[in-house]
Amino acid sequence: MERLIILTGPPGAGKSTTARALAHRFPRAVHLRTDDFWHFIVSGFIPPYLPASDGQNHTVVEATAAAACSYALGGFTVIVDGIVGPWMLDHYRRAVHGRPLGLEYVVLRPGRAETLARAQARATPDALVNEEPLVALWDQFSALGDLERFVLDTTGQSPLQTLDAVAGALDSGRYRLEGLDTDSRRG
Repeated sequence: MERLIILTGPPGAGKSTTARALAHRFPRAVHLRTDDFWHFIVSGFIPPYLPASDGQNHTVVEATAAAACSYALGGFTVIVDGIVGPWMLDHYRRAVHGRPLGLEYVVLRPGRAETLARAQARATPDALVNEEPLVALWDQFSALGDLERFVLDTTGQSPLQTLDAVAGALDSGRYRLEGLDTDSRRG
C-alpha cells in the first residue's frame, strides 16, 4: 500500500525542511508543497487566512489532495507539506477512500513563541511574517481534540532531531488516520 503523509502545523513549525529531508528517505517519493497550489491562482487570490477565502481554500485543498493521490497511485510515497488543519482533512479522506492508499497525519507544533520567532525569521519573499495571522494559525493547531495524538512537540529541536522524530512517529504506525472522524469545515 502506498503512503500519503500529511506533514502539517503552523507557519514556522519546520514542515518544509522536514518534508524535503523525509522524502529523501524513501526510494520513490514526492514532496508536495501546498503553497505551490496557492500560487497557481493568477487572479482573484484571497489570502487563505482571511474569512472570505473559505471557498477558495476548499478548492485548493481538493486539488492538492487529488494531485497527492495521483502521485501515490503512481507508486510514490507522497509527503504533503502545508497547513492542513482538521477543518481540511475530509478532503484527503475522500480522495483516498476506496483506494489502496494509507493516509498518515503528523502535526509539528513547537511552542507558540518559538513558532512565531521561526516564522518571522524566514527570508523567503512570500513568507507570512505578520504576527496576527501567525498567532491565529498557531492557535488553531493548539487544541486538536481527538487529533492531539498526532502532535509532535518540536520545541528546541534541531531540523535533524525533528526529522528523526517524524520518521519514528511514522514507523510507529500510530499516525494513520483510519477510522477517525474529521470535519472539513471550521467550527
